Amino acid sequence: MPDALILREDRDAVATLTLNAPASLNALSVPMLRAMEAAFAALASDSSVKVVILKGAGRVFSAGHDLKEMQAARAAPDQGAAWFKDLFDLGARVMQAIPALPQPVIAQVHGLAAAAGCQLAASCDLITAAGDARFGVNGVNIGLFCSTPMVALTRKLPPAVAFEMLTTGEFLPAPHAHALGMVNRIAALEETTRTLAATLAGKLAPAVRIGKPAFYAQAGLPLDRAYALCGAAMVENMLRPDTAEGIQAFLEKRKPDWN
Repeated sequence: MPDALILREDRDAVATLTLNAPASLNALSVPMLRAMEAAFAALASDSSVKVVILKGAGRVFSAGHDLKEMQAARAAPDQGAAWFKDLFDLGARVMQAIPALPQPVIAQVHGLAAAAGCQLAASCDLITAAGDARFGVNGVNIGLFCSTPMVALTRKLPPAVAFEMLTTGEFLPAPHAHALGMVNRIAALEETTRTLAATLAGKLAPAVRIGKPAFYAQAGLPLDRAYALCGAAMVENMLRPDTAEGIQAFLEKRKPDWN
């Protein structure tokens, strides 16, 4: 459906999701967030997909929340308080659904990733960016501190850099974001993203499905608990027949038979 808010294309075990609201700069309206939530739920149980690419149609990746929609909510008797809570709760669910997916998710960023759009990109496992792309949490420029985008941003950037962006509203150019480790690759965007996705899709998917949740779970744990969790993940991985085949193939200097 070309008029759908989220377009999905599957090719070579890679699902590409496109934010399809170019007229609003792919604003993260409530309908857009709900469409993303549904798309992620479908991917979570789709074992045919090994990698997910998330990108935006039109001139930018995403300019963030739909400010017109947010202003309209102020007409409610509570000045929008309940609606705002529901909006940010929905946004939090969508952002957390990305690291919870079993597949690696690549944000393919061009133009602009601003405010909640920057949050969306930073919530992804990997980021590829056009050389002239920019990242920003610029809500402070209109009097709204980007507190929810801050959650994802502070997990991708050094705290001082994130705080400067949050308090100045200034944008981070993609080359600088790459130097700081937020962006993984900068080059011809479509080609670079597809190449990275193909590399990921060529790995043993069940191994990645074991490793990805462990990656996020261990990061906030004390050292001993992190090793315990990851040791259990390694045991689970080692007991898989396809992992045994991969190791044996390496020892025999041949490609593994994972078909």
